Amino acid sequence: MNGRISDITMDSSDFVVLADFVPHIVQEIRYYSTYNLIGERIDGYEEPCALLTKEAARALKAVSNELIVQGYRLKVFDAYRPACAVRQFVLWGIEDQDVRMKPWFYPTLDKTSLFSQGYIASRSGHSRGSTVDLTLLDMRSGKEVDMGSPFDLFGEISHPDYQGITQEQRENRMLLRRVMMRHGFVPIDCEWWHFTLQNEPYPDTYFEFPVSSADLRR
Repeated sequence: MNGRISDITMDSSDFVVLADFVPHIVQEIRYYSTYNLIGERIDGYEEPCALLTKEAARALKAVSNELIVQGYRLKVFDAYRPACAVRQFVLWGIEDQDVRMKPWFYPTLDKTSLFSQGYIASRSGHSRGSTVDLTLLDMRSGKEVDMGSPFDLFGEISHPDYQGITQEQRENRMLLRRVMMRHGFVPIDCEWWHFTLQNEPYPDTYFEFPVSSADLRR
């Protein structure tokens, strides 16, 4: 079902509930909550669960298996993101003057620069279904591994190669990066938590169906 760059579809037949594929996964779906850069639940997030294409889910299971042996679990913040959610981000960035969440998510940046610096895109890879935002959870402590900056803190400090963090924090980022890349995921240069399956099955198709496990499990 590969299509043109303008293709948007409601077809969820090739998607799975990530927790069904990766039973050890931990989820904190931020865009279902109000704790995100906008400050309200995002359009299309009807359930706090992660959805991915089958291909991406299989690859992430391999990542999880490798990391569990090393004492870590994966914690997912976002996976498939409906196209309507992306439109909400774009409209918020262009038209909405609300900056109430700035201290927590973009304290050093002007709101308009979130687009020019690549943190928000008018077409997100998340809407193609094979992109995931995640971190590591230490199985001994039950806490997130220290990556030097939290998820969705937009700014230079969250660039994977940022030098102003401790050696341990950088090593934690590189551990996640190495294992994700070993299993076919590609990072980006402005967010340590963001990865896309290199051989994603729908590189030109964007999906609109809501984030909900109900239809996928039928």
